[in-house]
Amino acid sequence: MYNPASHKAGEFICHEEVMETLEEARRESRNASRISEILEKAALCRGLGHREAAILMECDDPGVEKKLYALAEKIKRRFYGNRIVLFAPLYLSNYCINGCVYCPYHAKNRSIPRRKLSQEEIAGEVRALIRMGHKRLAVEAGEDPVRNPLEYILDSIRTIYSVREGGNSIRRVNVNIAATDVESYRKLKAAGIGTYILFQETYNKEQYLKLHPTGPKSNYEWHTEAMDRAQEGGCDDVGIGVLFGLAGYKYELTGLLMHAEHLEARFGVGPHTISVPRICPADDISTEDFPDALPDAIFRKLVAVLRVAVPYTGMIVSTRESARMREQLLHCGISQISGGSRTSVGGYTTAERHDETAQFDVSDTRSLDDVVRWLLENDHIPSFCTACYREGRTGDRFMSLCKSGKISLCCTPNALMTLKEYLMDYASPETRRAGEAMIEASLSDIPEGRVREVTADRLRRIETGERDFRF
Repeated sequence: MYNPASHKAGEFICHEEVMETLEEARRESRNASRISEILEKAALCRGLGHREAAILMECDDPGVEKKLYALAEKIKRRFYGNRIVLFAPLYLSNYCINGCVYCPYHAKNRSIPRRKLSQEEIAGEVRALIRMGHKRLAVEAGEDPVRNPLEYILDSIRTIYSVREGGNSIRRVNVNIAATDVESYRKLKAAGIGTYILFQETYNKEQYLKLHPTGPKSNYEWHTEAMDRAQEGGCDDVGIGVLFGLAGYKYELTGLLMHAEHLEARFGVGPHTISVPRICPADDISTEDFPDALPDAIFRKLVAVLRVAVPYTGMIVSTRESARMREQLLHCGISQISGGSRTSVGGYTTAERHDETAQFDVSDTRSLDDVVRWLLENDHIPSFCTACYREGRTGDRFMSLCKSGKISLCCTPNALMTLKEYLMDYASPETRRAGEAMIEASLSDIPEGRVREVTADRLRRIETGERDFRF
């Protein structure tokens, strides 16, 4: 029986409810009045239920799709403005005991070199990332309780935060590691993590069991209920996602939204972020083995539907996607992207070995500076801000500010200040010129008053080397 407030995976991700949702979507997808009602509701910027979103996804009317894309961009601008948050993944270890058939880290893969970074090597990777200009990292590691125990992750977080390079440092570490227990989540929170990220991979339990034949990840319930344990352990910012292409995308869209609704129903706050990776080629992994792999047009529409359904949630796209696709997705609701990424263990300091231990192929190979300039040229403010984490604006506190529209009073000034830092410390001359023009234009868009005065003063102080404030 479907129960979004239940703590049991089989009840808040109820297969029968998903199938009924998809059947209703097929029936209603050509019902013009129902579609119009859904679009009108979405325009109120309060979100959609999973059944309404499924109907929009099923509808193939070109006029409706045009309205959907326009609405998705409008909603993203309303809540997140033209800011795009930048981050980089940091792979610590590719040792893994799971048998996930879509991931080259699976335990039976003998062709991929296995590597685990020492704390000294992690510090080197972090210094390289700081020299690029990064302030926010997402730590990644395979699941191996012997080689990658929780204490190794906690030590790594401490190392990352301890590194200083040219007066700069990493300000926030988000963590994407395997499902664990409540006490371990308490330790992660105490270590100062930002968002705890865990992809469901697929919500279709039958397919999930086929794709995860061995290892602790093969326990569907343990994996699916991880966000509940994270919340119970104090990690009030959680990030969910699926790997699109492992199962039917309509099922996955419905499951994602049901998971978001579950977190809202049980904990009073939905996911801080939703990620939208697609299956892509990697060592001993071919997309030809996955018949549900998504074409670009469907993927773009799916992102737009997610944006109108969960207007307050940050949406992330990685360098799995090409520069062309990422540009399109920026207009569909994406609010965070990675830049200058390496998906291999030690890839930032040993670039020549990058392909050997990569989890997946990177399609957008541009440098961080290239990505920053590209965003500026497309009228986006590249943001390195981590102030919400640092000031305790997490969980329901962040969401209440976001829903009220007041979060922009914090985010826009902080985005401009972190952009100014980047321009002063790392940018190429061309990027700096484009960034200064963006700052000038954006500052004038802030209403006259105290916020604009403080922002302008701090921008001047950054230029003269005074940085005694936090963002």
